Amino acid sequence: MAHTLDKLDRKILHYISQNARTPFLEIARECNVSGAAIHQRVQKLVNQGVIRNSEFVIDQYKVGYQTCAYIGIVLKNNIEFQAVVDHIKEIPEIVECHYTTGKYAMFIKMYAKDNRHLLRLILDKISTIPGVANTETFQLSLEEIFRRQLSTFGVDEEK
Repeated sequence: MAHTLDKLDRKILHYISQNARTPFLEIARECNVSGAAIHQRVQKLVNQGVIRNSEFVIDQYKVGYQTCAYIGIVLKNNIEFQAVVDHIKEIPEIVECHYTTGKYAMFIKMYAKDNRHLLRLILDKISTIPGVANTETFQLSLEEIFRRQLSTFGVDEEK
């Protein structure tokens, strides 16, 4: 469900989507309101589920995960979807899981230490999940060029 965002909400989302660690007082100065107003608005956005969390982004390559793969998963039966999702959540190398249309019920993004580790993950962990019919690895990412939050909340954007 889309939430109605006013101009101040959009400005706040713009600034925190650029850097979640931006101090509220700095955002308040940019928005010409008090720090308390920013704090209240951010809390409202959190309570509404517009802002789900804030996090540090770890560079996976620097911590030894050199392979990034995108994999499509075909289910034996769509009724097993939630059970498969529950199993996938238990595999820490899987960082994204999407319910998709088309041939694949799910599309995942995962990291592995190297290609051999990726093979072991696919064969030993993903393919053995009850309900998984088969998998197809689409691409290996050679390098992440950029990652960002959706930032269509431009400071000049109107409702």
